[in-house]
Amino acid sequence: MKDLPVMDPEAPPSPGTPPDDKEEKRGGRKGMPWRMTLSLAYQSLGVVYGDLSTSPLYVYKAAFAEDIQHSETNEEILGVLSFVFWTLTLVPLLKYVCIVLRADDNGEGGTFALYSLLCRHARAALLPPGRPAAGDEDQFLDVAGGGAKRAAENGNAVTLGRRGGGAAASVRRLLERHKVLQRVLLVLALVGTCMVIGDGVLTPAISVFSAVSGLELSMEKEQHKYVEVPVACVILVCLFALQHYGTHRVGFIFAPIVITWLLCISIIGVYNIIHWEPTVYRALSPYYMYKFLRKTQRGGWMSLGGILLCVTGSEAMFADLGHFNQLSIQIAFTCMVYPALILAYMGQAAYLCRHHIMESDYRIGFYVSVPEKIRWPVLSIAILAAVVGSQAVITGTFSMIKQCTSLGCFPRVKIVHTSAKVHGQIYIPEINWILMILCLAVTIGFRDTKHLGNASGLAVITVMLVTTCLMSLVIVLCWHKSIFLAISFIVFFGTIEALYFSAALIKFREGAWVPIVLALIFMMIMCIWHYGTIKKYEFDVQSKVSINWLLGLSPNLGIVRVRGIGLIHTELETGIPAIFSHFVTNLPAFHQVLVFMCIKNVPIPHVRPEERFLVGRIGPKEYRIYRCIVRYGYHDFHKDDMEFEKELVCSIAEFIRSEPSKANGMSEESEKDEERMSVVRSGSIRMLEEDGTVENSVGPSRAREIQSPSPGPVVEAKKRVRFVLPAASPKPDAGVQEELRELSDAREAGMAFILGHSHVKAKSGSSFLRRLVINFCYDFLRRNSRGPNYAVTIPYASTLEVGMMYYV
Repeated sequence: MKDLPVMDPEAPPSPGTPPDDKEEKRGGRKGMPWRMTLSLAYQSLGVVYGDLSTSPLYVYKAAFAEDIQHSETNEEILGVLSFVFWTLTLVPLLKYVCIVLRADDNGEGGTFALYSLLCRHARAALLPPGRPAAGDEDQFLDVAGGGAKRAAENGNAVTLGRRGGGAAASVRRLLERHKVLQRVLLVLALVGTCMVIGDGVLTPAISVFSAVSGLELSMEKEQHKYVEVPVACVILVCLFALQHYGTHRVGFIFAPIVITWLLCISIIGVYNIIHWEPTVYRALSPYYMYKFLRKTQRGGWMSLGGILLCVTGSEAMFADLGHFNQLSIQIAFTCMVYPALILAYMGQAAYLCRHHIMESDYRIGFYVSVPEKIRWPVLSIAILAAVVGSQAVITGTFSMIKQCTSLGCFPRVKIVHTSAKVHGQIYIPEINWILMILCLAVTIGFRDTKHLGNASGLAVITVMLVTTCLMSLVIVLCWHKSIFLAISFIVFFGTIEALYFSAALIKFREGAWVPIVLALIFMMIMCIWHYGTIKKYEFDVQSKVSINWLLGLSPNLGIVRVRGIGLIHTELETGIPAIFSHFVTNLPAFHQVLVFMCIKNVPIPHVRPEERFLVGRIGPKEYRIYRCIVRYGYHDFHKDDMEFEKELVCSIAEFIRSEPSKANGMSEESEKDEERMSVVRSGSIRMLEEDGTVENSVGPSRAREIQSPSPGPVVEAKKRVRFVLPAASPKPDAGVQEELRELSDAREAGMAFILGHSHVKAKSGSSFLRRLVINFCYDFLRRNSRGPNYAVTIPYASTLEVGMMYYV
C-alpha cells in the first residue's frame, strides 16, 4: 500500500501547491484574462482608492495651518505643490506600485503578510504556531513539488532547509540566534498593525469632516462651526451603523462614486490651470522644494506634517492586495488615480496663485477653488467619496484585527462573514462600535482639520516606515537580492519618510498624540494577550503526559470505553494534554474512538482543503486513539460544526484506509511513531448519513461501501453511517474494514466535545509585574473575549468542559 507523505506538524502547508481557480483569481497569477484584470481594476477604484482620492480635500488646508503664510511671490504655494508631486511620485508610485506590491504572501498583502512571509523563510516567529518543536529546530517549510518554482515566479524566493548562502543565510542565522531581534520584528509588525487600527479611527473623522467643511462657504464662520460637527457626527454614526450589512450590498456603487469624484477634481483642476495660472507646471521641478525650505525654514519643515496627508491611503494598495491582483491595482493607480490627483493639486495651486488675500485662513481649503455654480454638486459627491474612503479603511481594520486574532496577538472577537462569495468581507461588532465611539470623540474633541490632520499624518507615516523596514528584510531573505540593494531601499525611502515622521511628531501636543495613545493602548492589549498565550502554551508543553501513561491506565483505573467519538481539543501537537489526564483520573471513562484535535493557525493566508488535516495514531490500533491537527490560515473561514465533523471523520477514515502496515519492526508504543503525522487528502472517501434504518441489502454499485454493524433488534435508529470508498481503490483488508466499521458505529452514536476551561494564575514567588499582567490584565481579557471559533457552533448538549488551574 502506498505510504502517505509524512510531515512535520509544526510546518505550515506548502505554498507551492498549484492554486485552484479562486486562488488564481485572488492571487493574481499569470494567465488571468485581460477582461477580468480590467474588471478588478474598476472594482479596486471603489475599495482601495477611496481614501487616497479624497486627500485633496484637506492637504493644502493642513499644510498652511499656521506654519506658513501665503505670500504674493507664490513660492509657498509652488513649493507645497512640488512636495506633493514628488511625494506622490516616489511613495505610492515608485515604492508601492513598483516594488512593495511584489512582496505578496500567496496573494495577500499588509503588515502581517510581510511578517508571516519573513517567518516562513527564517525561524523568527514567536507565536505558538511558529515555535519549533523539540528536535525540530532545523526543519523548514516543505516546498517540494513545485513550490520553489511558483514562489520564484512571484519574486519571493524560498529558502530550502539550511542550503543557500550569502547575505540571506547570514541574515537568517542572525534572526534565529537572537531572540531580541525576533522580538523587534514582532514589535514592528504590531506597531504597524496598531497604527492601521488608529488610522481606522482618524481617517473617517478627517475625511467626513473635510467633506462637510464645504458648508463654511455658504454661512458665516461663527455659524458653520455649530453645523459642521453635528452633520459630520450624524454621517459617521450612519456609516458605522450600516457596517453589519456588509460591503457587498452597497459595493456596486463604490467604484462609480470614486470615478465620478476623480473625473470631477480632474476637470476642475484643468479649468483652474487654464483659467488662472497656466505656468503652474513649473512647480514640478524639485528646485521649488529647495526654494520653499530655504524661505520658510522651520515653518516649512513643520508644514510637511500636512503635506504628507497627500499619500493617506497608499498603504491600502498593499493591504487590500488579497481582494484583487497586482496588475489591476497598478493599472487603476497609474491610469486613473495618479493623473487625477496631480491635476487636482495643480488646479488648487493655480487658483491660489491668483488669490493671495483670503478673507480668513479657513478659506484656503479645497472648496474655495471650485467654481461657485457647481459647488453644491461637488459637495455632495465629496461627501459620498469620503464615506466610500472611510468604508474601505474600516473594512481594512476589520481584516487586520482578524489576522491578529488568528495569530494569537489579539483577544478573540466575534467575526461575521457578510458575503458568501467574497471571502475578505467581514464585520466585527465589538471593534465597529469601539471605532465609532473613538471616531466621534476625536471629531467632537478637535473640531478642525488642523488637529485631525496632525493625528492622521503620524499614523500614516508610521505604517509606511514599518513597511519600509520589513521590506528591506524581504529583499534579502525572500528575494535573495544583494544586501546593498536592501540598504539602498531603506536609506532612500526611509530618509524621505523619516523627514515626514519628524515633522508629524513635532506636533505631538497639537493632535499627533492621539495615534500614539491609541497605538499604546492596542499595543498593550496585544502584548498582554500574546504574553499570556505564550505562557499558557509553555505550561501545556511542560505539563503534558506521555503515551505510556495513557496506555497504562486501563489495568490501574479500570477504564470504561463508551460508544461514540470523543473529541478533545488541545493546543499541543504531541503528547497528552494535562487537562485530559485531569479529566480521566477523576472520571475513568472515555469513548470508543478518541481524537485529540489541535486547531492550528499557521502564519500564511490560506491553507488548501487537501492540506488542512494531518492525522496520526496514538498507541496500538486496537485502542482507536488518533491525533488530528487542523490547520487554518489567517484569512481562512472556519466551517460550521456539522460540515467540520464530516470532514474530520472522513479524514480519519482516509488515514485508516491508507495507513502503511507496520512491518518495519518499530514498536507501536513508540512516542516517535506517535509524532509522525500524515497529510490526509480528503475527498476520496465519502460519508453518507441517513435517518432511520438502512436495509442491509444494497444494490449493485461500482463503489465499495463499509457501514456499521446492523443495530439488531432495535426498532428505530436515529442515524446510519456508511463510508463509500472509490471504485478503483483496492479492497481493504479485514483489519481496516473492522476499524472503519467501528468508526462508523462511533459516528452513529454521536460526537462529544471535551473542552478545557482553564484559569491562568501567576505562580507563587512571581514578581509584582507578572502577577499584575497575568492575574488581572490577562484574566480580564480572557473573561471578556469570545470563545474559540471551533466552539461557537458546538451544541451545548454535546459539550463537556473540564476546568483546571494553570500556574504560569
